Amino acid sequence: MSEILPTAPRNPSAIDPVLVEVTRGPLIESRHRGAAAVVDSAGRLLAAWGDVTRPVYPRSAIKALQAIALVESGAADAFALGPGELALACASHNGEAGHADAVLAWLRRIGLGESDLECGAHTPMGKAAKLDLVRTGLTPGARHNNCSGKHSGMLTLARQLGVPTAGYIAADHPVQRLVRRTVGEMADCDLSGVPAGTDGCGIPTLAMPLQAMALGFARIADPAGLVPSRAEAARRIRAAIAARPYMVAGRGRFCTAVMAAAGESILVKTGAEGVFCAALPEAGLGLAVKIEDGATRAAECAIAALLLRFGGAEGPATTVLAGYADMELRNWSGRTVGTIRPCADWPD
Repeated sequence: MSEILPTAPRNPSAIDPVLVEVTRGPLIESRHRGAAAVVDSAGRLLAAWGDVTRPVYPRSAIKALQAIALVESGAADAFALGPGELALACASHNGEAGHADAVLAWLRRIGLGESDLECGAHTPMGKAAKLDLVRTGLTPGARHNNCSGKHSGMLTLARQLGVPTAGYIAADHPVQRLVRRTVGEMADCDLSGVPAGTDGCGIPTLAMPLQAMALGFARIADPAGLVPSRAEAARRIRAAIAARPYMVAGRGRFCTAVMAAAGESILVKTGAEGVFCAALPEAGLGLAVKIEDGATRAAECAIAALLLRFGGAEGPATTVLAGYADMELRNWSGRTVGTIRPCADWPD
């Protein structure tokens, strides 16, 4: 048996600890395993739980890293992008009218339209936005896709590079090659030959260790060690998100609620399947979380607990974060019946 253990498939459950537990009455009803990393801009791993070297798909959590190419290339200036567009480039938005209309206006500015988006259409993520669309009798379009801002940014980058806009989501398109190289450099991670999948919006999603994701966000938090053009791009993206947090998500969403309260002191971004990344500029830290079973409720609880522990425990964001780090579960009559909380003694 000992001879085959080293080559046996790795079992994440045997490595990653329980980070979040869900109670009902006196019992723990559910547990969520996961991994988390805290890194500074020099690349030092300051804290880790679980296997932070195992590659996972970052999904939408690294959109702020992907958007650096949009600014650094000169595309943002060439097409006069403001904070709203830059925040949208980093967004997984609700598809509310404010998001969809801003996407259409952006596309018109670069001489394109909704039909040029290759992200596909889906009904708005936000419940209120979905109902609003039904009331107006409109059909969901690509502008309502939660990733339409990122795709608008990639189309803008294609315009700046002077390459075809059609097929911009393909792995070998110049836009994707530039974005991949930029993300790899920010995260100090060689992304050539890594496991690759296709995200829900159609672009490649490349597997990265949590430690690398956290480093990328630490460099957004503290870009002093980057070359001047990239450092300026990181600062500009961070400032845009702080100025327009609504564009990043929308009503009733974790990311918008936290950043609206925190201003520039916290940048946080969700990704599908239980991934979260965050930057703490005042501490110069980057954080990354992956919940093994992909549960959003656990990912929000875990990243909130980490933000409180490593720098978000002061100011108006404290109350917002605390509400997610120890969330009451209520039944349909409004009675408190349990909690979603970090497991005991974590992340202390």
